[in-house]
Amino acid sequence: MTGGVYGAADGVPSPGAPGAPAGAPGPGPAAAGAVPRPYGDRPPGGTRTPARRTAPAGTAGGAAGVGDTAGAADATDTAEAVDTAAAAGKPARPGRDRYLDLLRFLALVRVVAYHLFGWAWLTVLFPSMGVMFALAGSLTARSLNRPALSVIRSRVRRLLPPLWAFAAVVLPVLFLQGWDPREDPDLGGPFRGAVAVFTYLVPVGAPPYPASIGSGSGWLESTWAEQAAGPLWYLRAYLWFVVASPLLLRVFRRAPWPTLLFPPALTAVVGTGLVTLSGETGNAVVDFAVYGGCWVLGFAHHDGMLKRIPRPAVVAGAALPMALGLWWAFGHLGPEGWDLNEIPLAQALWSLGFVAVLLRCSPSWRRLPGRLAGWDGLITLFNNRAVTIYLWHNLLLMATVPVLDRLYELPFLESGTAASWLASTELLWQFVLVWPLIGLAVLAVGWVEDLAARRRPRLWPDGPPRRRGRGGAGV
Repeated sequence: MTGGVYGAADGVPSPGAPGAPAGAPGPGPAAAGAVPRPYGDRPPGGTRTPARRTAPAGTAGGAAGVGDTAGAADATDTAEAVDTAAAAGKPARPGRDRYLDLLRFLALVRVVAYHLFGWAWLTVLFPSMGVMFALAGSLTARSLNRPALSVIRSRVRRLLPPLWAFAAVVLPVLFLQGWDPREDPDLGGPFRGAVAVFTYLVPVGAPPYPASIGSGSGWLESTWAEQAAGPLWYLRAYLWFVVASPLLLRVFRRAPWPTLLFPPALTAVVGTGLVTLSGETGNAVVDFAVYGGCWVLGFAHHDGMLKRIPRPAVVAGAALPMALGLWWAFGHLGPEGWDLNEIPLAQALWSLGFVAVLLRCSPSWRRLPGRLAGWDGLITLFNNRAVTIYLWHNLLLMATVPVLDRLYELPFLESGTAASWLASTELLWQFVLVWPLIGLAVLAVGWVEDLAARRRPRLWPDGPPRRRGRGGAGV
């Protein structure tokens, strides 16, 4: 049996959680006829309960989205480059907006935390997916000062090689474990099964995967493929937003308010069960509806539309959809309670208002101020490797479980008290351990993002790229 498409197993433990709680809920509610898939950064699978101990109760986790996964590496100029050009009396090219970089960094960290701990309130505290789609929309609008076809080609080129590096690891392991998409009954025959695998190379749709493969007691937990495929829905949504952006931006500049309000209005139709759309097409339409308003807000941010509206008016205007979103969520709470990823209309309205306030208050930093300056290198690294972190973090969260299992073999942990203490704090230790693993992934495959952007590869890009002088020396 296969999952077929992403999210066929909603409402199961998060990739980092050691096991499902007793009486864990089954699949969350979905519109009749639609393929069940969580909206936002909710993951589809669970992990095994490590041997030699009792797993503490956990909560369902989520799959994530990162912001402009392909556009995060756009414009590599930093404040230092701007200052150097100014000192030389030369016009400086636009530098990175460090405020937007900070938002992307926070969204990535929040995504990892949510996937591990499964705290529903994080979706209200910081709606990462809405923020990230807005940042991507702003950068795409900036790029569309160039010919549209070249922009689409550039964005796709930056997106695909990191995905190929990911697929080069995942697909061979699946095949070695015995999965044959041509014989998968859920994929509709040999030809359709072979074609479906193509979505691992070009994310025009949801990739297929076996819902269970291998052994639950091995290093690769039996639902690892489901976890691996979880983040790929975002790449599909991002790709279609990019393809639609030339026309969407033109429509926005002619009729900004109708264009901004159309996606949440569409969500009220297709995201509430009023009209149901089945299959991957339905998922794509709902994703556009839920996050389209945030993408268009990115256009408004780039064009300066938000800055022309008084800040109190933006805050007051944003409060209305946010309040409506919470009101709708209150009446449609699912098994996960206030998890907005399970409530499309609430997610759309809350994210729209939240993002409007964040972008209207944007200070457009060229340097991180005050104590934030100490985080400059880490924030730069996250932004330059956003695709890598996003693609690999789900699998790396799962990898922390067998690594921590080895700790139970240490002599001082053989006592019941010590083992119980480690089990009760395991999620925290997983959160600590996943970051070094992510760092290893950055070193191993992160440089592919530089090749995709046609830049000189760097293993650890936590600062501005070195530039060559006339004599060829780095400056």
